Amino acid sequence: MKLLLHACCGPCLLEPYDALAAEHEVRVVYANPNIHPRAEYERRRDTLLAYAAENGVVVDELDYDTDAWEAAVAGLDRESGERCRACFRVRLGAAARHATELGYDAVATTLAVSPYQDPDSIREVGEDVCAEVGVAFVVTDFRDRYREATRRSRELGMYRQNYCGCRYSETEAIEAREARRKR
Repeated sequence: MKLLLHACCGPCLLEPYDALAAEHEVRVVYANPNIHPRAEYERRRDTLLAYAAENGVVVDELDYDTDAWEAAVAGLDRESGERCRACFRVRLGAAARHATELGYDAVATTLAVSPYQDPDSIREVGEDVCAEVGVAFVVTDFRDRYREATRRSRELGMYRQNYCGCRYSETEAIEAREARRKR
């Protein structure tokens, strides 16, 4: 199967890519208009591209359309999960459309390696956006590989971020760190 793997960053690529490439022809897509600020987007992208270049992994970078992302998540809150679902829809939707343009059979995502993401929301959104364009969504749950991905990424000296990526999660991470310091 020809599979397009949506990647959010280099560290999260490691384990999902290895597992999926063992069984499929895998190409990676970096579609992350949620990442804020642009310097963070570029740092994550560059870390991913450096690893990919060293390991013969093909990566396509899609548009950094922050306006479309902002419009998609406007007024949605994190607590209900709707903001994250809208974010997944933007990113996985772009990946699904790219997969059809390339003639690929399916899409998967590295988001499924993070214990901080909701796997049910990822699956539901992934299945929806892929069905809309006629490709399959490969449901994966790589959370059991998170520890190994973390170990490998540290060993490789990869940049590891400390928030999900969007401006909201950046603010939330800063607030959480501040609250921990106060305690």
